[in-house]
Amino acid sequence: MIEANVFDDDLDVGGDIFSDFNEDLETAKVTEFERYYRYGRFFSFNLGLGVTMFDGNRGYAYENQLPSYSLSFTFFQNFRVAYGLGVAFSKHHMFLPDPTRGHTPAGGSNGPGFVDVSMLRTFFSSRYYLDTADLGTAITYSNPYVIGRIEYWYLTNKFIDQSATPDDSGGGLGFGLGFGLEFPIKLKESFLGVEFLFHTVNFHDKFTNAYQARNDGEFGYEDMSGNAWSTTINYIISW
Repeated sequence: MIEANVFDDDLDVGGDIFSDFNEDLETAKVTEFERYYRYGRFFSFNLGLGVTMFDGNRGYAYENQLPSYSLSFTFFQNFRVAYGLGVAFSKHHMFLPDPTRGHTPAGGSNGPGFVDVSMLRTFFSSRYYLDTADLGTAITYSNPYVIGRIEYWYLTNKFIDQSATPDDSGGGLGFGLGFGLEFPIKLKESFLGVEFLFHTVNFHDKFTNAYQARNDGEFGYEDMSGNAWSTTINYIISW
């Protein structure tokens, strides 16, 4: 009888342990939700100004016009994860004085001249805010995060000095990867953010030979390959 009672007691204790664990887990979830509801952000509206630059041949060709513009909306799933939708726009230009394969007829002596470049992109982003609880106060208040984006870039080349030449336009899929910081102006309500991104984009004219020099020794570009880099300063309004 004693052994049977001991065995039954052990089973009862084991059952209580699992029950307590489940209750503690549920309590922790409720507590975390209440903490997020009280201190977290749910949505934010972001207005940004910055600069968009390029490397490679595209970087050599372009002069970047300041500023770039950005407008986006962010939805927060919890303290760590957020998703966003947005649009950005930047202007650039290039000057090609010498004849090129794509824009100068055989025997011609004039190059494309001044080319005005507009870049519009839309994007979907995913952010992960880093856990800074064990780090210094300054780092904690900067709200550091890493970000990835799926982007669609639409590029338009307008040939200012060749009025008869139609605009060259096209789209391309791109991806962005980077990090950012958000410094509170008014806790939970407004922030000043800075974001740094690397972009790889499959532009429609990436491998074009239209800007290659028609004659040896003259100025031109073998193609328009190159990646993009952007820095954006955002004013953030949160709810």
